[in-house]
Amino acid sequence: MAELFGYSVPFLLVLLGTALMILEAFAPGAHFVVVGIALLAAGLAGLALGPLLPTVALPIVLAAVVLGAGGLALYAYRQFDFYGGKGTRQTSDSRSLQGKTGRVTQRVTRSDGEVKLDSGGFNPYYQARALDGEIEEGAEIMVVDPGGGNVITVESTEGLEDDIDRELARERQRRAEEERDPERERDESEPA
Repeated sequence: MAELFGYSVPFLLVLLGTALMILEAFAPGAHFVVVGIALLAAGLAGLALGPLLPTVALPIVLAAVVLGAGGLALYAYRQFDFYGGKGTRQTSDSRSLQGKTGRVTQRVTRSDGEVKLDSGGFNPYYQARALDGEIEEGAEIMVVDPGGGNVITVESTEGLEDDIDRELARERQRRAEEERDPERERDESEPA
């Protein structure tokens, strides 16, 4: 069996694979775990099959096991999403924050404040500045300018009303009036 530094290659693969998987605990994100699993599997296969295989065939078998185990580990990592969310809850850039809503965690003024965005990524807390006036703690907000860093410009959504909101309010008022005075509806529908 091939040796390196006085140890068999399969044994060194087991050590290296184990070390990489331990490093994954210190830097999560599948930077080391896929390669670590592949090397560990190849090392274990080499220890188990090494005495049975000719010396020439061992590197070919180890390479095949590394590719196979690495492919399976990568597939399992992507399929089962061990780190959660498949990235769907994380923002990809500052532009994606525009229009996001959230709540004020510390009173927001033109120069200071903090908000927590709904679906705001890994760390949903952002330093915020008010577009107009001050926004009190607990108020609902919407991002109007994502800036480009960790400071965003927000405005209160309380009291904001657009065309759709006004039309819905008129329709609710019309229906409420119809319920109160059904005779009025009949009088209006009769030809004069």
